[in-house]
Amino acid sequence: MSFDEEWSAARATATAHVSMRLNQAPADPGGGGGSGGLELNQDHIGAIGSEAYKLHTRLQTDGKHAATSTAEAAGALTKENFASGAALLKVNTTWETQVKTLVAACANISNGLNYSLSSHAKDEQQLHADFTASAIDKYLK
Repeated sequence: MSFDEEWSAARATATAHVSMRLNQAPADPGGGGGSGGLELNQDHIGAIGSEAYKLHTRLQTDGKHAATSTAEAAGALTKENFASGAALLKVNTTWETQVKTLVAACANISNGLNYSLSSHAKDEQQLHADFTASAIDKYLK
């Protein structure tokens, strides 16, 4: 038997017994009936990132809409010697700090998910290019 015939027979045997495919997981990997695996659904991740960005944008304006009037009210109350003026100012300061924290968190979520999608796409392109350029590719055809 020649090398080419032996190689063809080995490829045919290997192809018939393949149980794993790239970019795919078994329908039911076992372990309690659930999928149990990590799944990257770009549409879902993109939608979450988009909503995080929308929330970030709205919080930057809507989270501050009462800041001026609250500060004015706190100043007026303090001027009239009401203890609630200082308390209202403290509440306003705490509110502004919490809004800034939430805005930053939304930005981190949005940016992180965008980076993940972009990085995953680049990795996929690199893997595809590597497999296409490899000597293995011509034997798998």
